[in-house]
Amino acid sequence: MKKNKISKNWINKQKRDIYVRQSKIEGYRARSAYKLIEIDKKFKIFRGGMNVIDIGAAPGSWSQYASKVIKSGKIVSIDLKSMEKIKNTIQIKGDFTSNEVQNQIKSYLVKKSEVVMSDMAVNTTGIKNLDSIQTGELCKEALIFSKEVISKNGFFISKIFMGSTFNEIVALAKKIFREVKVFKPKSSRKDSKESFIICRNLRSSL
Repeated sequence: MKKNKISKNWINKQKRDIYVRQSKIEGYRARSAYKLIEIDKKFKIFRGGMNVIDIGAAPGSWSQYASKVIKSGKIVSIDLKSMEKIKNTIQIKGDFTSNEVQNQIKSYLVKKSEVVMSDMAVNTTGIKNLDSIQTGELCKEALIFSKEVISKNGFFISKIFMGSTFNEIVALAKKIFREVKVFKPKSSRKDSKESFIICRNLRSSL
């Protein structure tokens, strides 16, 4: 299929997408906000005064939602791309996987974070298995980092793709957290292999 035909199909799909239309009405920067809203409704994650770390935050729709619901809390948002400012957020532009950026995140925390969330995904190559593996590695990196910064009863939320690394990620999550669930929101496109892993309660041996 030619590139311009693919682009036209994508534009038509966006126009028909109820969540794209809703995000424009409600002021969210991307339809992905509704995935987090569904996760929050199901697992009752956010409340006032929380510390939240948002990894792979750009364009910022997850941070926008968190800012609305935690109000007096603090959000640290990290991405390779620049973002427009969001209330209650500290923005870090850089590579989350670098020690320098991870230390920078920690420097902003006066207490442990109640939520670490990640919507990170690699730029797609078109090779689905490779994309799944590379995005899986980012999820594992975020999981390992969360051990250092998350509160005992805190939540870890991350995008996860069904594929060769899925079982490996779930197994790692169960080593770190007592409660591990996998959830696919209705707002996630039907043809997408993405789901979200929701973890809670750090194991005391860590």
